[in-house]
Amino acid sequence: MATSTTRKVLMLHGYAQSAAIFSKKIGAVRKACGKDINFVFVDAPHILSPVDIAATFATTNTALDDLGAAEAATESDPALTPRAWWKTDAAKTQTIGLEDSLTYLRDILKGDHYDGVFGFSQGASMAALLAALLERPEVFPLFLVDGKAPHPPFQFCVAVAGFRPRSPLCDSIFLPSFSTPTLHVLGRTDVIVVEERSKTLLDVSSNKRVEWHDGGHFVPSKASWRNFFRSYLRDPLSAIPSPGPAAVSAPQSGTATPTTAETPDA
Repeated sequence: MATSTTRKVLMLHGYAQSAAIFSKKIGAVRKACGKDINFVFVDAPHILSPVDIAATFATTNTALDDLGAAEAATESDPALTPRAWWKTDAAKTQTIGLEDSLTYLRDILKGDHYDGVFGFSQGASMAALLAALLERPEVFPLFLVDGKAPHPPFQFCVAVAGFRPRSPLCDSIFLPSFSTPTLHVLGRTDVIVVEERSKTLLDVSSNKRVEWHDGGHFVPSKASWRNFFRSYLRDPLSAIPSPGPAAVSAPQSGTATPTTAETPDA
């Protein structure tokens, strides 16, 4: 795979974030990647109301800061309006609005070419759903354009703090598995997407690489991680050493565990 050509990556933000917030949060990663990677950030179509967010907090005991979206509560800039790819019912067995998000992303995909997709939290789940759906677009007919997929399958997917959503549509997209090469990045102290929850996505990802950081619910951005992301996005199928202090190769479908402590981006 050539590494000298600029690569375009579709970027999907987390719940209660926005494209602008996500772009700011991973500014160090973007800077490290330089001009080799063209990050295309898109806003989710569903705007969250204070009632939506309060309901989420009531059922998960979290706050905007825990979700990496503290700016959404302190700024009036429309670009920072909290958004979501879907909402859930009280039982968390429905992905309300997911169909609209998929058709919205269909229209983005059909207008350009992307080498891969990178998502955080709910956006990571959306990235994996999109990767899986491009493999079998017929399972959701509204995703088709003139009877065909709107875009070729992605060359790679990066899912940071991802999980498998629960709904009949998600089951039809994910089961029995999807095979797009996927990098799963998980935080050992993540209280939002805990290990048990993240495992639900790992179980349906048949061509995976798993990397852990010692932080919580955020995209790690220390120098080792910035360099790792840059190398991965340039050539995801190469033998890239783990971003941990004891750099060892971690092949596809393998697990490598970095031990350097992480702190969230300011």
